[in-house]
Amino acid sequence: MENSNFEWSFKMLSKDRRIAMSSLYNLLSYLDNLVDEQLGTNNPAAIRNFQNKKIERINFWDKTIDSIYEENYEVPECLKNLKYIISRFNIPKQYFQQLINGFRRDLTQNRYETFEELKSYAFEVASVVGLISIEIFGYKYESTRNYAINLGYALQLTNIIRDIKADKDRGYIYLPLEDLRKFNYSVEELQNEVYNDKFVELLDFEAQRAKDYYFKARSFLRPEERRSMIAASIMDEIYFRLLEKIQLREYNIFLKKIKVTRTHKIIIALKHYIGLKLFVNRLKKLP
Repeated sequence: MENSNFEWSFKMLSKDRRIAMSSLYNLLSYLDNLVDEQLGTNNPAAIRNFQNKKIERINFWDKTIDSIYEENYEVPECLKNLKYIISRFNIPKQYFQQLINGFRRDLTQNRYETFEELKSYAFEVASVVGLISIEIFGYKYESTRNYAINLGYALQLTNIIRDIKADKDRGYIYLPLEDLRKFNYSVEELQNEVYNDKFVELLDFEAQRAKDYYFKARSFLRPEERRSMIAASIMDEIYFRLLEKIQLREYNIFLKKIKVTRTHKIIIALKHYIGLKLFVNRLKKLP
């Protein structure tokens, strides 16, 4: 999870919302690191034991979330921020349950046969984050929920494309296996980092799918919500730019990890901030 990609969007939020989003992403980073943590041995028994301990820690968080929603729960100091977020922004319990389930799924599943299967995973680990985020940002229209869901898909698909090398190095392939077969590109070729025309065609297909979700998400965002969704819009553009950079490199993600520069992130954030100011000023001048 690239927290630096979210840093610039959070700067545009009010103090209480900025603290809430930072706390949320601290939790996400912890869970993400828990899933990604490697043991450093090929011993099957040690690996099984390590995975079981990870599942125990995920289950601990599942029970902890349950407890936080109980009225008389004595909240430990380390969880007070999370309790505050839940109470202050009235975040539904099911969102955290779905999120935890997505991370639990990551510990037991490292291949996805179809896109629909991958999409259900992406909903739990990305779209649900969007749904929690819009509760914090504040929204008026039901269409904004669809915006959050589809933007979550877009961001997750972009992450998957960017992280193909890192993920396969830890034994995970998130690209749907049906897509690999469609372009006659094998799992073995991916594991051996074979960069050829078939791979480029495969990733071009995946990138276009991601772009379709960006466009679909934007179609659900009403002008009246632009102000409250400025942080989401900044994240949208940073990740969309990342996808474009990957395309400009002709999808050669095996050479080095492709990133959006810090300078470019600042420019994107400022552009959205200035654009929003101009938009609000125009609204004020309306009769």
